[in-house]
Amino acid sequence: MTTRGIRGATTIEFDTKDNALSATQELLDAILCANPDLKVADIASAFFTVTDDIVSVHPALGARQMGWDQVPMMCAREIPAEGSLPLCIRVLIHWNTDKTQNEVKHIYLRDAVKLRPDLAK
Repeated sequence: MTTRGIRGATTIEFDTKDNALSATQELLDAILCANPDLKVADIASAFFTVTDDIVSVHPALGARQMGWDQVPMMCAREIPAEGSLPLCIRVLIHWNTDKTQNEVKHIYLRDAVKLRPDLAK
């Protein structure tokens, strides 16, 4: 079995705990729907990042609230590069699967479609 990466990102309008958690859960739900063979038990780990303007909550809490309590997760800040997309939550999920990289579906929601328009179709 191989470990594949699933990328995803979304944005929030304002930094509040509720906005960040609901956007994180919407993103993870969309990733699960786009990759129907993805089971939480097959997730090796998940790495979340947020831009500097999100300070209200760690997005991993949203995943734990969805039942991802056994998945190792970590949160970090994005590099504050000039021109970065504001109020952005990103995730990299490490998935133990027999799928090829071409079969993995990455999800970009809201303003985050600007990050990877080639994958946001």
